[in-house]
Amino acid sequence: MRVFPFLLLLLLATPAWAARAVSLNLCTDDYLVLLAPQSVVALSPLARDPSLSVVAKEARHLPWVRPDAEAVLTLRPDLVLAGPYGAQTTVAALAHRGLRVERTGLPQGFSSIRAETLRMGVVLGATARAVELVREMEARLASIPKRPPVRALYLEARGYAAGAGTMEDAVLHAAGLIDAGAGGRPGLEAIANDPPQLLVVPQVPRFPSLATELLRHPALADIPRVTLPPALLACAGPWTAEAAALLAQ
Repeated sequence: MRVFPFLLLLLLATPAWAARAVSLNLCTDDYLVLLAPQSVVALSPLARDPSLSVVAKEARHLPWVRPDAEAVLTLRPDLVLAGPYGAQTTVAALAHRGLRVERTGLPQGFSSIRAETLRMGVVLGATARAVELVREMEARLASIPKRPPVRALYLEARGYAAGAGTMEDAVLHAAGLIDAGAGGRPGLEAIANDPPQLLVVPQVPRFPSLATELLRHPALADIPRVTLPPALLACAGPWTAEAAALLAQ
């Protein structure tokens, strides 16, 4: 694991703190349950959705709370976890009432996942578990076999393509693929005129919407494709290494 020795010693020496923690964000749900399940007071409503959450199974047995300041205050948490976007009025109100609030970042690559996981481990007093998760991620990435480079396009709902500097781009490269995307919405005609060798798409929900209908368009039917569970990329974390491993199969 690429962690400087002095940083690793610092992390391991950090005393555990079993905070009573409330998570108001899908991404912090994942981190809280995986790093410090004993500290969970409540999770966000999205934590139980298996199409989005990597901890949906565990979350079925854990309480949840609406992103409402009064509802959270009633739970008397020591710590509130939130994302950089969403529920910001609630988060501001809770901070104003003196609650400790920690916001997660938005990693756009595996090196930033590594840093964010270790940081969240410190926040939750679970540094040893954070180091373990990072080690597991590094081992999973290292186990991906080398393959001849293939031009792949990650196409999302509404026709958006991943591009350089995105988490999807990092996943494609970790799988040994060449990212054929340039961001934005390339359009069906452009994709059909210069098709990638592989189309990577999120798994369509059981009840697809118009947003995901484009992924089923006949113009794309002849392009080989791989579908990924959207929960692996809905929030970037150590679990995202599994997306790269699936692509490399």
